Order: sequence, then structure tokens, then C-alpha cells
Amino acid sequence: MTKWFHVGTIVNTHGIRGEVRVISKTDFAEERYKIGNTLYIFTEGAREPIEVKVKSHRVHKSFDLLSFEGYDNINHVEKFKGSVLKVPESQLGPLGEGEYYFHEIIGCTVVTENDETIGVVKEILTPGANDVWVVKQKNGKDVLIPYISDVVINVDVNEKKITIRPMEGLLE
Repeated sequence: MTKWFHVGTIVNTHGIRGEVRVISKTDFAEERYKIGNTLYIFTEGAREPIEVKVKSHRVHKSFDLLSFEGYDNINHVEKFKGSVLKVPESQLGPLGEGEYYFHEIIGCTVVTENDETIGVVKEILTPGANDVWVVKQKNGKDVLIPYISDVVINVDVNEKKITIRPMEGLLE
């Protein structure tokens, strides 16, 4: 049974030469969208994904623009709108120290150094210099935790537990 990981969503076509506009859900766009790399398009209602090879990749505004080998005009890619791009677990490479895949962090319980439970990571934002983890607290409110060494002390993906040292005002 193959385990699949979401790397992006095709939100539209771009131009007439078969490019698609992708909103990425990966920290590794350069690696995932490398020319010649294989991606799998999951269209709604299809039993099997469509295997495609990346022909080109460029960034335009906040989108990744991709084209695929053998899909060289808008009519070939129109049907992919709203589809999801995924890669199999076998394509996930080893990470450096302090690097984690989104699926390893989402669902982790966040606690302070004093073992006070803050909540569970429900989402990861990638606004710029560092990722921000959205943690749903017991009271239902979200708290934003910056993934920086001053705050995040330990990440244990096996135990699904993250220990933080809250900066002043972080949990208010």
C-alpha cells in the first residue's frame, strides 16, 4: 500500500502552452519540481493517479508554474484544474538535522518546558524566514509558534511531542 504525500494543488492553467498554476504545500519545491522528476496527479473521482514528468518549473507571483512532458497545450491540462499533486513516500529523501516533513509536525502535542500542555499543531504556515506552527489550544483558540531555536527546544516526531520555551507574550 503506497503512502502518498501532498505537494501542491493545481489551481488553474497558465497561458496556452500547457503550464499549470500550483499552490505548493511543500518546503522542497526545488526538489519536487526539478525537471525530469515524477509527480502524480490525483483528479477527483479517478481510481488511479496520472503519472507525469516535470518539463519546466518557474515561480510566478506566489505560484509555482509547472509544465509536464507530453502535455504541451492548454487543452491537455485544462482537466487537471482542482487536482492534487502528490509523491509516494519512496520519493521522500532524508532530511538534515532540525528539518521535518509537515506530516511529521502536524498532530504533535506542544508542551512548555514545565510540561504544561499548550495544544496540538493543526497547520503550518510558511510566510518567510521561518515556518510558523498553528497550535489549537484546549480553549479552541489558535496560538502561533515560530519555528526558531529560541522557542522550539525539542521535537520528538516518534512521541508526537514538541517542547517549547515561550517568549514573553507568545501565549497571550
